Amino acid sequence: MFNIDTVQLKNLFDVDLAIESLPFLLQGVPMTLILSVIGMTLGLILGFFLALARASKRFILRWPAIIYISFMRGTPMIVFLFLLYFGLPVIGLELTAFVAAFLAFGLNSAAYIAEINRSSLNSVSEGQWESAKALNMPYWITMRKVILPQAIRIAIPPLSNIFLSIVKGTSLAAMITVPELFQKAQIVAGRTFDSMTMYILVALIYWPICGVIAYIQERLEIKYSKFL
Repeated sequence: MFNIDTVQLKNLFDVDLAIESLPFLLQGVPMTLILSVIGMTLGLILGFFLALARASKRFILRWPAIIYISFMRGTPMIVFLFLLYFGLPVIGLELTAFVAAFLAFGLNSAAYIAEINRSSLNSVSEGQWESAKALNMPYWITMRKVILPQAIRIAIPPLSNIFLSIVKGTSLAAMITVPELFQKAQIVAGRTFDSMTMYILVALIYWPICGVIAYIQERLEIKYSKFL
């Protein structure tokens, strides 16, 4: 049987400190969300074109996309983040912490999004392309009005998981001094020497944020289910 007294429980999670620090930590939430949205937007745009290049029959398009996707999926996010922020100044290109962070999240997530997009596009039956071709529909109109609405429904769950990963991954930006949620928690933990309370509190803040994203995912799935 565990016998935890009040003092031990307070050492594990100091409620008073958590309440006192909550407003300061919440100041980092907007930065976390901004980084996530910008990173995801960049990833979606780049990932779409990477998917088309990856599926192309042209060597000059397909192989650069394959190499890019392989490199990004095969390197840790923190390494790429450090390469952008600490490495580029060596060659005379200096980025702010915020720019380095959203570029790292966007460029890295694009590789995973590209594979999701490619598999989602491939899952649409060939008959859809043939029907559009029989109607003399141009490629981009076929893609926008016929293929994408069906592919989006299939891609929503994995894309939502990518966004969730970016939201949680923004905590890595604290390593390069971006004032997001986790960096705020580290400041308080360094001042009070109570890391456990701060890390538990951060987890409790991330939880409802990710819960809202999961709810939006469910609503989007219902919206696009009519295309199946």
